[in-house]
Amino acid sequence: DKLEGLKTIAVTTNGINLTRLLPRLKEAGLNAINISLDTLVPAKFEFIVRRKGTNLSSKATVLILAGISCLFYLQVNCVVMRGFNEDEVLDFVDFTKDLPLDVRFIEYMPFDGKYCCLESLLGQK
Repeated sequence: DKLEGLKTIAVTTNGINLTRLLPRLKEAGLNAINISLDTLVPAKFEFIVRRKGTNLSSKATVLILAGISCLFYLQVNCVVMRGFNEDEVLDFVDFTKDLPLDVRFIEYMPFDGKYCCLESLLGQK
């Protein structure tokens, strides 16, 4: 049963369990996916998701989902962080330019409790 009046049912994920869960999510009415993908470098990806040996290529996740995008609205969110992945922005653009998805670059919001880590900001000074 689809919930009456809902046009979009979306999930945000890092993609680790998506392949396994996708059939059930699709059956439940999922029609949009946001992938949190802050790096195209496998070692950095493992650091971000805090799981070693995922054997999950971040590029593969995007390609798999791009292949099924005719069923979904697909968006990739990339948080840009100084000293971590700002050197990958053009790589993201190049990698995704011909894929049927939207890429959104998001500025890192460095809040740790009540303190802000300004050295990680990439925006204007």
